[in-house]
Amino acid sequence: MQTERKDHWTRVYEEKAPSEVSWYQSEPEPSLRALDRFGTETSSAFIDVGGGASNLVDALLRRGWRDVTVLDIAAPALEAARERLGSQADTVHWEVADITGWQPSRRYGVWHDRAVFHFLTQPEQREAYRRALLAAVAPGGLVIMATFALDGPEKCSGLPVQRYDPATLSMELGRDFCFIDGWREEHATPWGSSQSFNWCAFCRSA
Repeated sequence: MQTERKDHWTRVYEEKAPSEVSWYQSEPEPSLRALDRFGTETSSAFIDVGGGASNLVDALLRRGWRDVTVLDIAAPALEAARERLGSQADTVHWEVADITGWQPSRRYGVWHDRAVFHFLTQPEQREAYRRALLAAVAPGGLVIMATFALDGPEKCSGLPVQRYDPATLSMELGRDFCFIDGWREEHATPWGSSQSFNWCAFCRSA
């Protein structure tokens, strides 16, 4: 299963430019607004799970973040981001990994996931994600997650997805993560269609 996922996402980024995928944003405004909303400190260790070729990392560096990790299953996606950043890429930690098999070597103060969790349609996949989340987020750390909302797409990039609202996402993460707030976003794809997203923030219990 992990090999199939890796092959799928590698093909996506080999065949399409970063601006040609449905989740592309010219500016990562929803993610930045979420960080501002909860007063995150730029000194925190930040991990962008499924960050791919997203330009969130560019925005974080411009804001003064210096401890940033970008994790993605597709090496071509990370390579696109590295090339775009040029010499700044050396200040970022890049990890090619499937989150369901990833074993973090350290802890982070902020976990950001805009694109991964809703693709985990099997319970065992979601449990593996939760284990990684527990191991990677420091007590008191902030978790920001965006998934397709209940009225969002049923598929993305040819794959089925699991849709959520704040209550169902909270149930998935369990009692180790305290729900802080939830909100919706209507994402406009590069070709003008609209996708409903569910955003949630959690605090890792001490």
